[in-house]
Amino acid sequence: MMIRRLTILVLFSVASAAGTDHDQAKPPAHHTVARPDTLDWRPVRPGTERAVVAGDPATPGSPFVLRFRYRGNVRVPPHWHPVDEHITVLSGTFLIGMGERSDETSASELSTGGYAWMPAKMAHYAWSKGDTIVQVHGIGPFTVNYVNPEDDPARK
Repeated sequence: MMIRRLTILVLFSVASAAGTDHDQAKPPAHHTVARPDTLDWRPVRPGTERAVVAGDPATPGSPFVLRFRYRGNVRVPPHWHPVDEHITVLSGTFLIGMGERSDETSASELSTGGYAWMPAKMAHYAWSKGDTIVQVHGIGPFTVNYVNPEDDPARK
């Protein structure tokens, strides 16, 4: 009787363990490495460049990672995004404020390692103090919608 219970317990344990293997996610077939010297930097506005590090920011539901490189003191006019924006300062100093008008007195200053989260559709503005690199991540589609359409560099 004791051996039979032990055998049933062992078989149940093996069957349970085997069943969980099928429920676990398969590991990715490869990984991605992004070296700073291999990023494809593209101009956005005077003094600003953007590089896609991973994913596709334009695709709905797609995770993405972007980097923005600011040369000198660059202002980003009030704008908003249709999705949440997560910002991490990789180097330099970045200031961020909320609202449809730039107000330097109410902005938060972030240095290297600083982080900010902008909820979807929240108007905000920013500027860099000297050369600065920030990393932005989120789930697409990531677009920039300027409060004042005349601020859109694509219109110029």
